[in-house]
Amino acid sequence: MLTVNQVTKKYGKLVANDNISFKVDDGQIAILLGPNGAGKSTIIKAIAGLVNFQGTIEISGYDNRSLEAKRALGYIPEIPALYDTLTVGEHLEFVRRAYKVKGNERMDEYLTRFELNDHIKKLGKNLSKGMQQKVSIACAMMHDPDVIIFDEPMVGLDPHAIKELKALFSELKAQGKTVIISTHMIDTIEDYWDVAHIMMKGKIVATKHNRSTDANDKPLDQLFFEITEGKA
Repeated sequence: MLTVNQVTKKYGKLVANDNISFKVDDGQIAILLGPNGAGKSTIIKAIAGLVNFQGTIEISGYDNRSLEAKRALGYIPEIPALYDTLTVGEHLEFVRRAYKVKGNERMDEYLTRFELNDHIKKLGKNLSKGMQQKVSIACAMMHDPDVIIFDEPMVGLDPHAIKELKALFSELKAQGKTVIISTHMIDTIEDYWDVAHIMMKGKIVATKHNRSTDANDKPLDQLFFEITEGKA
């Protein structure tokens, strides 16, 4: 479970996040939608403990800055942050040992799933953006986290990796994991989400639940463009 309560983040006079609150339950997939500059990446970084903020964030019931919360969290940043001089295999082995994961089963699974076996000896600095993204996803999943954050996860991925990632979303949901996906590309969002929060200027301005029984409820894409482009 992820709980974000009255989170505000300022950069000088710029208010990047303005009193944001939402909750994502176990077995639920939440989507953060919004144009560039809406504040999505800032709230993601706040959840991951990478920036200071006002308010509270809990991951699996623990303060997000605690060791217990960090053990429960998997984070795939918008821009992969790999080590230049570690190979693909060494990245996964480093994470496996850091989290004291026994055996190589998960490492082998994600190497195969994202077609990384043929690149296992390549250095991080020699990988394409898409390959770096696949390694970043594999590393984040290595310790079987309970809460997983994906920030613009499909940018640079090839069709096979996109297919596998979408399948992974459904599997995580079925396993009772808490998943949050941040994106500005609404065309990549399919029907696997449970709740979508639309952000503008640092605020959540609309929330839509999937499979709503309200006959007057608008489709997500229509609601999104009405809000972001001001078109009825």
